[in-house]
Amino acid sequence: MGRGKIEIKRIENSSNRQVTYSKRRNGIMKKAKEITVLCDAKVSLIIFASSGKMHEYCSPSTKLIDILDQYQKTSGKKLWDAKHENLSNEIDRIKKENDNMQIELRHLKGEDITSLPYKELMALEDALETGLTCIRAKQMDVVDMARKNTKFLEDDNKQLNFIMNQQQMSYDTREQMDHHGYQRAARAAAADYNSQMPFAFRVQPMQPNLQERM
Repeated sequence: MGRGKIEIKRIENSSNRQVTYSKRRNGIMKKAKEITVLCDAKVSLIIFASSGKMHEYCSPSTKLIDILDQYQKTSGKKLWDAKHENLSNEIDRIKKENDNMQIELRHLKGEDITSLPYKELMALEDALETGLTCIRAKQMDVVDMARKNTKFLEDDNKQLNFIMNQQQMSYDTREQMDHHGYQRAARAAAADYNSQMPFAFRVQPMQPNLQERM
């Protein structure tokens, strides 16, 4: 007996619906990969589940944006508004400008210049000389600034040394004055003590020793 036909309508049971979605999604992804390999076709597939989760597949040889651009040109339908088109054009312009700058940078490094014509080589030489002149001028500015900073530091150092010497001299002078004052005070105290000290007298006997007579 063959498998009966399934009525195509929304599956009410959420568990059955999720199982069916997973199986059908894997099946359509498999078919997309097979047609890409077998037929050398450009395939882009995007699937959004009811939960909002996204699944996608794009042919290895292309990009989704390329397929969408090709679809827009072939079908004549506008996928992007004027704002997005202007943005895309601006991105292309910046990419092209960046490529040109990369080429010019290689030329300035001396790479890939064998095929350049004479006029471009002369322009390259002028650019290098102008850049070298600017670098030397900047270098001199840096050197002059370093010299000025060194001079300022030396002046500050001299001023600090002068202040320190002045403070040291003041401290030494004050210390000497304190020492001399202490000596003067000590001498004055000694003199005062001597002036107040009583005289010492030795008493002589007025009568001869009686024991000597006996």
